[in-house]
Amino acid sequence: MRPALFHPAAKAAIRVFPKEVRRELGKAIYDLQCGESLGMPLSKTMSSVASGVSELRFRDPSGIYRVFYFLRSVKGVLVFHAFTKKTQKTPAREIEIGRKRLQELIDEET
Repeated sequence: MRPALFHPAAKAAIRVFPKEVRRELGKAIYDLQCGESLGMPLSKTMSSVASGVSELRFRDPSGIYRVFYFLRSVKGVLVFHAFTKKTQKTPAREIEIGRKRLQELIDEET
């Protein structure tokens, strides 16, 4: 099983997600750690962030939640950005934050 590494800001954002969303997220991360390939509607590629990035997609009565992750790291599953989505399209600001945080985790590897 591969380890899951969380950016501190992503971990803090996930902590305020509703309990059921956190439970579903935990199962999805576990499946990724075990090498399972996740597809729509749970996971979608996000090449707009970077090559190899995907997002986990969750919805409940209180909102829509997204978590960006990266599998191409030798260290494991990198979970680097989490947010509540308010519009149909992922805001450019969230994509930029994701790029920055992914780079921070990748830089830690070297």
